[in-house]
Amino acid sequence: MKAALIGYGMVAETHVRAIFDSNFVALAGVLGRDPDRARTFLRGVGGDGAVYSDLAELCADSAIDFAIVATPPNARMMIIKDLFRADIPVLMEKPIERTLQSAKAIADLAEKQGVQAGVVFQHRARGSSRALKQAILEGNLGRLVAAEIRVPWWRDQSYYDAPGRGTYARDGGGVMINQAIHTLDLAIWLMGPVRSVSALLTTTELHDMEGEDWAGGMLQFASGAVSTLTATTSFFPGGAESIRLQGTKAHALLEDGVLTVSYLDGRVDVVGKNSKGSGGGADPMAFTHVWHQRVIEDFAQSVQTGRHPICTAREGLHAHAVINAMEKSSKNHQTVHLIE
Repeated sequence: MKAALIGYGMVAETHVRAIFDSNFVALAGVLGRDPDRARTFLRGVGGDGAVYSDLAELCADSAIDFAIVATPPNARMMIIKDLFRADIPVLMEKPIERTLQSAKAIADLAEKQGVQAGVVFQHRARGSSRALKQAILEGNLGRLVAAEIRVPWWRDQSYYDAPGRGTYARDGGGVMINQAIHTLDLAIWLMGPVRSVSALLTTTELHDMEGEDWAGGMLQFASGAVSTLTATTSFFPGGAESIRLQGTKAHALLEDGVLTVSYLDGRVDVVGKNSKGSGGGADPMAFTHVWHQRVIEDFAQSVQTGRHPICTAREGLHAHAVINAMEKSSKNHQTVHLIE
């Protein structure tokens, strides 16, 4: 299977290294706004492949099995429309688009045209995450009643000094849609849909930026379970994100690649090992490319077999919808209901 990469920004190197380590997926080529920069990028990561002059050339390449879109959210819509017209499956970096409305439009178009579309939520691919999902499905935790979601990250001001970063026009917002969306998606994948949200989003004096660098919320899930959520890029030096789940039979802590399940009868199960970095500190790329490799290979297999990928575009909307509700709740000082 061959993949084309569109965009050579911060996360692009992670995708290329993931592809280079794969025995199942190869890099067909790269497309960016400047072909010379694209060539420099490829040389910098020690890779080879075509450098497309424009999107039309990429879409005409019959060797491509799917495309990975790693552009900023504001550059997505027209690119993805052209890829869909060319019947090229698309794996998108999160978020799908800046706004929930635009993200829905992309998911709708994928389904209308029958083109496979997925979202890179790599936390779902971690072994400890999948072990927790299986434990929940098997009823080992009992009925989930409460949770705690934490993303205590740090970014210095230089991160937000990059043009457009942390703005609504380019990124769609701040810490929730750019960083915490991964952990929020994982929580929804584990616990099911969110029914209602009460939230506060704000910007601390540590950052000069348009979007929020601190977010807090109270979530009620459709199952009846409740959860607190805190996410920030203002906690120096940054720490690992975590999800705690309390069930009627056991408590589960998922943190830094390790799952610890403590049963009410005294048993303790531990799965996984420390990931030694998830991008929570000053270096946003301080994490392994293995998780991306699993997502890319899963998507390639879904294209090959016709099954759903680990996260479809439609599923990728769920976390975005909660973030949208949090923004509304913070602005209006009211609880927002996603499910009546």
